[in-house]
Parts: sequence; structure tokens; C-alpha cells
Amino acid sequence: MVMRNNQVLAVWGSPSSGKTLVSAKLANYITGKGYDVALVLCDMDAPPLHLLVPLNRIEEQKSLGSILAAVKINKNLILQNSITVKKNDHISIIGMLKGENKFTYPNYTQIQASELISELREIVDFVIVDCSSHLSDDILSTVALIESDCVLRLINCDLKSVSYLSSQLPLLADSKFKADKQLKVANDVKSIHSNENIEQVIGGVTFTIPHSDLVEKQYLSGELLLDTPTKRETKEFRQVIEDIAEEVFDL
Repeated sequence: MVMRNNQVLAVWGSPSSGKTLVSAKLANYITGKGYDVALVLCDMDAPPLHLLVPLNRIEEQKSLGSILAAVKINKNLILQNSITVKKNDHISIIGMLKGENKFTYPNYTQIQASELISELREIVDFVIVDCSSHLSDDILSTVALIESDCVLRLINCDLKSVSYLSSQLPLLADSKFKADKQLKVANDVKSIHSNENIEQVIGGVTFTIPHSDLVEKQYLSGELLLDTPTKRETKEFRQVIEDIAEEVFDL
């Protein structure tokens, strides 16, 4: 296992900003280079596991809820309850299952959430946390934002996304979230969004991820962890994902 300054990445943003899509594509790229990655899915209201791979590629369905329900979280517990994927030995998925929600299991505390992140650091090369948007009632996402080494702050170029982000920024302004580790990312940028429009709506960004019809089809068909099609239309999309991975994780 490598030891790097940026080992844990939290991906957070407004609802429907593409958090799961970007998290999955980053995980797919990194595992393709031979690194072990844990992809943590925090959303307990609409578990996104079905967006990643077809069910026939999931070797065994296990739940994040079983981990957080434990009094003490350790390496063996995590390994026993991680979801593995056929044809990709380098990725472990930790999330709720379809049909589950935050009331399916007992309440957990910040201690368990912190233990999960800490233990994952010892198990895999890199951890990518797909946070939910609602920090006010999501302990795991909040802890991930605090304890991660880097944060991708995703936003779409529409007024609703901007309004949501503006309402959350006072929360993120707390010193515990370390604003200097947050990278602003404009996601799903379409041809109608000029650079001037992006700057006017959301200000300066570190990365701009373009819209891709082919990647959107993977999202709609639940195949985000499959390789991005090597088509001319996806060239720019794939390049930005690679640039983010290379910069954040120093690959």
C-alpha cells in the first residue's frame, strides 16, 4: 500500500451534481492503474449501488449499515461487509443496499464514522467517499468532509445548484472543514455553457468536467464502474477525470 498526502478524497456537491458519477469514474481510473480503492457510498435515502455495476457483477451484497451498527469498527468487520465486484479485484464498495434506508439499522455516531475512515486508510491505497448533499443530517458525509485529505466540491451550472451551494457554504465555512483543501469543480458542462457563463454563475473553478452523452448512458444503465468508452466524444471527459486523479492522488 502506498502512503500519500492525499489518500482520502471526499466528493460533495449539490443534489444531482454528479457526485456518484465522478466518484465512480475516479475509482475506475485508479483501480485500472493497479491501486486498491474503497468507494464509500454515503447516501442512505437513495442508495446508489445500482448505478455502478449490473447486479450480476456484484459477488456478494453486503451493507454499510452492518458496519456502522457495530460498537467498535475494525479491519475484519469492514472486509466482511465490503461489496466486491467481478473482474475488478482492486475495488471494494461500501454502501447501503437497494431497499435499505437510514432507519433500517440502529443510529450510529461520529465515533463509528471516524473509525470507518481511519480503518480504511490502513486497508486500501485510496479512499473515495461519495458524500450525500445534506450535511445537516448525514454524520458519515460530515465526518468524511472533515477527515478527508482533499474535497471535490461539485456544482452544476444552473441557478438551483448555485442556490443550494450558497445555502450550505456557511456550514462549510467552519474551520474544521479546512477550506484550503476544497477544490471547486464545474460538472456536466454543456456546449451552451460558455466560460464567461461558468465564471458568472459559479466563479473560478479548478476543474471543468464536460457533459458526455455516452457517460450519461452508462449512468442511466447502471454501468458507471465500467470503462468509459474510448470514443472521440468522451476524450475530453476522460482526460479531465485523469487530470483530477493525477493531481489529487499524485499518481
